[in-house]
Amino acid sequence: MKNFKIALIPGDGIGPEVIAEGVKVLKTIERLNSEISFSFTEFPWGCQYYLENGKMMADDGIEQLKEYDAIYLGAVGYPGVPDTISLRDLLIRIRREFDQYVNCRPVTLLNPSLTPLKDKTEKDIDFLVIRENSEGEYAGAGDWLFKGKPEEVVLQTGVFSRKGTERIIRYAYEEAKKSNRTLTSVSKANALNYSMVFWDEVFEEVGKEYPEVKTYSHLVDAASLYFVVAPERFEVVVTSNLFGDILTDIGAAITGGMGLATGANLNPEKKFPSMFEPVHGSAPDISGQGIANPIAAIWSVSQMMDFFEEEQWGEVILSTIKTILTEKNSITPDLGGTSSTEGLGNRFVELLTLQAAKKQLVVN
Repeated sequence: MKNFKIALIPGDGIGPEVIAEGVKVLKTIERLNSEISFSFTEFPWGCQYYLENGKMMADDGIEQLKEYDAIYLGAVGYPGVPDTISLRDLLIRIRREFDQYVNCRPVTLLNPSLTPLKDKTEKDIDFLVIRENSEGEYAGAGDWLFKGKPEEVVLQTGVFSRKGTERIIRYAYEEAKKSNRTLTSVSKANALNYSMVFWDEVFEEVGKEYPEVKTYSHLVDAASLYFVVAPERFEVVVTSNLFGDILTDIGAAITGGMGLATGANLNPEKKFPSMFEPVHGSAPDISGQGIANPIAAIWSVSQMMDFFEEEQWGEVILSTIKTILTEKNSITPDLGGTSSTEGLGNRFVELLTLQAAKKQLVVN
């Protein structure tokens, strides 16, 4: 029996609604396979917690989370709480404290009707972005000098350590080697004459250890263009924290929107828990209406199962997502369907049960 301890942080807005459907998927796996079990503990942290307690999470929150195998996060952010607080004091804090230095964002077209790009198919849009997740431009380093005076100066410092840069690039090379795919590095060395020159040099240095991996390098502005006009160029992409954040939202746009965007924040060594999340935000404007799209949250369960080395379950979840996207009466209004959040989740469980049986994943 494999038991996985999951910390649930449903968070704000539509977070609790979509996380509930992801938990439904995990409980279905548990029901279908007697060799796998999950235990869940929910934490009430987020913007409402901040408004009541003056902090985004408990003082000993990191210590509480340490004992879990994974963190399943819904969404962070709500009107009345500055994004600088909601983001840095919960999401980024967890990423940094648990050294979740790898952010994996699949850019995969699951149904050709979802892309706004003309004449692009599933074969054209199918790649993985590996984003450095612990330092770079989001390190929070800098200063604010002479505040309120005419000579006011703001310094925002990007931090690129040898350790941090080399390990994310090595992780990307390993992924490309394992999956027999090309690797593209995205930087901006022509303008950022320290950080990105260093990035490019490390990319070349590490690449000498992986002669079997075919590589490319693009400036971030060119890469942004190619994401839209020629996404078939990419198979595995590695880039910095800021560039990865921006590029993956372009990736979401070309594959169906933020309602399908998922992300895994990984500590590959498993010294600390990793965190899995839909990355669509809290969408307070539709919170409580029962129309939020839970597919990104369910896709993050697929990533979680892959990380637990239960790749067959990760694959069958992804396959079931592709199936449900063909059923207009089973998907939410943002995708042109008529279903509710809960209705989509219920239908997903039905389809997952059928596909698991076909794949012989049911164990009594």
